[in-house]
Formats: sequence, structure tokens, C-alpha cells
Amino acid sequence: MLGLPLVDVVTIIVYFIFVILIGIWASRRIQNQEDYFLGGRRFGKFVQTFAAFGQGTSAESAVGMVVLVARNGVAGVWTNLTSVFGLPIYWITSVWYRRMRLLTLGDFFEERFDSKGLAALYALISSVFFMIVVGLGFTAMTKTITAIAAKPVEQLSSEEKKEYQLALELERLEETDIALLSANQLDRLEQLRIQNPRKEFSFINQSLLMWGVALIVIFYAALGGLEAAFLTDTLQGIFILILSLLLFPFAYFKILDNFNGSGLAGIIDAAKSQLPEAAFEIWGSPAMIDFTWYYMLALLIMNQINVAIQANQLTACGSAKDEYTARFGFTTGIFMKRATTLLWGISALLLVILYTGTVKDPDYLWGHACRDLLGSVGFGLVGLMIACLMAALMSTADMMMITTSSLLTHNFFRPFFPNLSERTYIYTGRIIGFFVVIGGVLIASQFDNVFQMMKIIWEFNIVMAASFWLGLKWRRATKAGAWASMGSALIFFVILQAMIPLLPGVKTHSYLAKTIEPITVERVYRARHIDVEERQKEVERWEQLDEIGKANGDRPNYLEVGEKFSKKYNMPQKSIFWAQGLKLNEQGRLRGSGMLSLELVIVDWLGFDLSKNPYALNETIRIIIRTLVPFLVLILVSYLTRPDDKTRLDRFF
Repeated sequence: MLGLPLVDVVTIIVYFIFVILIGIWASRRIQNQEDYFLGGRRFGKFVQTFAAFGQGTSAESAVGMVVLVARNGVAGVWTNLTSVFGLPIYWITSVWYRRMRLLTLGDFFEERFDSKGLAALYALISSVFFMIVVGLGFTAMTKTITAIAAKPVEQLSSEEKKEYQLALELERLEETDIALLSANQLDRLEQLRIQNPRKEFSFINQSLLMWGVALIVIFYAALGGLEAAFLTDTLQGIFILILSLLLFPFAYFKILDNFNGSGLAGIIDAAKSQLPEAAFEIWGSPAMIDFTWYYMLALLIMNQINVAIQANQLTACGSAKDEYTARFGFTTGIFMKRATTLLWGISALLLVILYTGTVKDPDYLWGHACRDLLGSVGFGLVGLMIACLMAALMSTADMMMITTSSLLTHNFFRPFFPNLSERTYIYTGRIIGFFVVIGGVLIASQFDNVFQMMKIIWEFNIVMAASFWLGLKWRRATKAGAWASMGSALIFFVILQAMIPLLPGVKTHSYLAKTIEPITVERVYRARHIDVEERQKEVERWEQLDEIGKANGDRPNYLEVGEKFSKKYNMPQKSIFWAQGLKLNEQGRLRGSGMLSLELVIVDWLGFDLSKNPYALNETIRIIIRTLVPFLVLILVSYLTRPDDKTRLDRFF
């Protein structure tokens, strides 16, 4: 059934039944909005801890770590661990949220700036953000689960086989030193990079899987509100811990068995054998150098600014029975996430050692490992892993759903309809929650890459961050300044960048198809076993081409382990302006995909030729602009406008 044994399917069904029953039970305890949206503010340390852990950990957490490690080696591990610097901020802000005694974080903007409109705007912006978060979880979950139920090559359809062959061709070209590629082969490489053919196909339909899980989340969370979400998050937090540990022993012992090793020394020897030296560079392999020290520094600063503005933090901390419980539970839960992040990083390195060269698309690596390592064992372990992945998604989706429902009900719907009954507001929240999860699924269907969605989430909340931090810490911040900051950032960084590409001819405009100039990076390494094997393949390919007169350059020399050698990398010519890069349309023309980075268009138009910059530098420039502009606008407008009412400010502070 669906490419899975019956015992795995039964495991998944039992899990679904259990969470639905929790939703039904919790629905009987709801009497008012505070019960539905904040669980009656009655949760203790244990539930608070696992709720914080669960809502901060989704299906993309483990899968995303594997993607980063597969792309950038050990650099991918510490890239995720940079968020550990946010722990002191959580320790400080978690008490604020409980002390405010607000129903939503949108109420902060109403209390501080005396503006229901700002609160409504915050609610709308946050709702879009949480839909993207939910969408990312759905994308990661479906990619992994469909990889678990992957089709064997012999069962592929004719169209799937054609795409599979293109993926193999791309893989061969990517692995070849560019010095050995002819001009035609280099052109073919760029063409295939744009096409990005799939190598993994599944028995499971991704769309049906997303909609099925979405309906279950809607059912139990809409019925039981935050209490159902928190109780299931406690259960799902345990499942996430299982998810973090389950693959580790199987991967560990398979590596030792495959490479005849013993203990930790055997793992280290296997890593040296299977992974090139480039995988251990702290700033990543030059083949996929998405991260540099300056990009990571800019991203770290932005993330620390954004971390406090997420409305789900008030929902999580505000539901605690007292301030200390809020601080202890939330900080401990987030610390647990950081600890499991390290476990995911170690597991990711083990999986990369095992499957380097086998799985081309890192989005499918976790799923492939589950099928290979757990499938042969049986006992429903694959079903347990699928349940864990679903739990990781659902623990985040239900929290985002309830948070968004409370924001839109309390800060958007209620001001227009102020005198309705509590039960009407609860039903309104349930209906809104339905559309939030549906919106997340629709967003997930528009993206084909986990990393692309992660970058959007890292940056999105900068639209609101300036108004929160300056409103909280600077008495001179005015309502007009907050409106100008949030409004200008929303229009310029979100609305225009999403809407302009819809205009005719924009996506195919030749200027906007501009890419970074081809960059060839040469590095010197000491050869490892994998380098020796790759060089042997390169020699064989060169000799085959030489027989038909198509070989390029001189015949490469064989390598020996420990010998120094140089390798040239042809950096991908990434799009400067398009978030999802360039793709080929039906007419074979390049077209932009995703949102249009207007800030980079303006910088380039002003005379700074961004095509000469590395991709990471352009991304750093974009992050700096997005971080600084909202703060500068708020400060400037606040100084140019009349201060807010002193009596109201004194009462707030």
C-alpha cells in the first residue's frame, strides 16, 4: 500500500487517531476566547517546555539540516547553530509576553501606539508569515515521505525515465572537473542546472499527502484550540526526539560495517574516505558556497532582531500559569531544540558519508536514508519515522494555526464586529484556522526547494521588527513613524516584489535575467579515496571522448591517496534579482521565478555592477538593506512628527 508495508501504514493510522481524540477531548473544555486561544493560561513547566520545543521544531528542521550539510559540509551544521545566540533574548522576552497579559502580540501595537489599524496590519502580515512557515513544513515533510516511498527505476513511466536520464547527465557533468569539459558541455551543464531534472519519483502523490495531513491538523486544532495543540505538541515533542535519534544508530553501524571500521575512529576514517577535504571547510565547499562569514554575520543580526516579533511567542509564553513558568518552559524548550539541532547535524554528516554520490537532490536524502536503513529492519520503523515527520510538522502547524486565528479574530475581525458573543468569536477563529492551513498548503505548492523557503522565513519579519523594538525601548517612536516603517517595508519588500513579476514581460525581460559572472575557483587539496575514485572516472570519460575525437584538454593524471592536487570549480551563474532563480519557459526562453529583489535592481541600476560580485555578497547587501531601512524610516518620521500622548506613554511604560 503506497509503497509501504502494512505494519507501517497501521502505525501511521494509530498516530492520527490518537491526535484526533485529543482534539475532541480538549474541545469540551472551551468556554471563551482565552480558553481557545491561550488554553486558559493554566499550563505548567512540562507542557510549556514541550510546547515551545514542538512549535519551534517542524519537519523542515531535521530535513533542512541534512540539506545544508549536503550542500556545504560541516559549515551547514554551525549555520543552523548560530540561532543559539538567541537564547539570552528568549530568557528576557518570555517574561515580557506573560507580564503584558495580552491576548495577542497585535494588542501590543494597539496599546503602545493607540492604533487598532497598526494591530490589524500586524495581524495580516504575521498571518502571511505563519502560512509560509506552515508551507515550509509541508514541503519538507512531503519531499521526505515521498522519498521513503520512492519508485524503483524499472517502475518509472516513460516521461519519468526521460527526466531521470537528464538528472543522471547533470550529475555526471557536475562531478567532472571543468577543465575537462568542452564549451558545448559547459553550455549543457548550465542548461540542465536551469531545468533541474528530478532523480527521485514516488508512489505517493505529494499533493494528496499535503491535503490529507492538512485536514487532520485543521480537525483537531480547530476543535480543541490551544489546549489541544499544546497537548498534542507534548506527544509530538516526544516523537521529534525519536525522529532525532532513530536514524543515528542505524547509520553509525552501517558505516562501520561498510568500511570495516571500529568505534569513533572508524567513523572518522570513513568520513576522510568518502568526503572530500572541501566538505570540512568551515565556510563550505567552493562548489556550493552559499555561506560566507559576512553573509552569516548579516543573517545572524537580522535573525536576532526578528526573533522577538513572532506572535506565536506571546501565545506560547502568555499561556503559562505564571511568569517563571513562561520563562523556564519557553527557554528550556528552545534549548532542547538547539540540542537536537546538534543531533541532526551529526546524523546529517553520517547520511552524507553513506549516500554521497547516490542521492543528488539533498531534499530527498533523509527519506532515502529512512527507506534504506529502516525498511530492511521492519517492525513498523518506517511508519514510525513517517509519524515522527508528521508530528514535527503538525506540532508547528497547529501552533501557527491557533496563533494566526487569534490574531485575525481579535485584531482584525473583532474591531469591525465588536459586540458579538464569545462563542461567535471562537467559531470565527476556527474558520480562520481552516484557511490558514489551506494557505500554507497552497504556498508549499509554489516552491520546489526547502532552502528557498527557509531564506524567506529568515527575512520576512523584518517588516515589523523596527516598530516592535523601537516602540518598546524608545519613547520618542511615534504612531506615524510605526505606520511609515511597517507600511513602506511591506509595500517595497513584499507587495511590489510579489506583484511586479505578474506584469506582462517582466519575468522574461533580458535585463532582469542578469546573472553573476562565471567564476572559476581553484583549490588545492590532499587526495582522499573519493578523490581518487572521481579522478579515475574522469580519466575513463576523457579516454572515451578521445576515441571519438571529442576530448577536451590533456588527459588527467591518476591520483594516489595523500597526493596534493588542484581542482577547479565552475560556480553556478545564479540569478541576481530572482528569488527562485531562472528557469526555461515552453519557448526555451529564460524567465525569472519567485519574487523580484527590487533593492538589488535599484543598487545595480545606480551603477554598482552586481554581476561582478559573488552571489553571497549580493545576498548580504540585500539583507543589510532590508534590516536597516525600516529602522531608519521609523526614526526619521518619528523625529519629523509630533510625539505621542505623554499620559498614554507613561501608562504603557
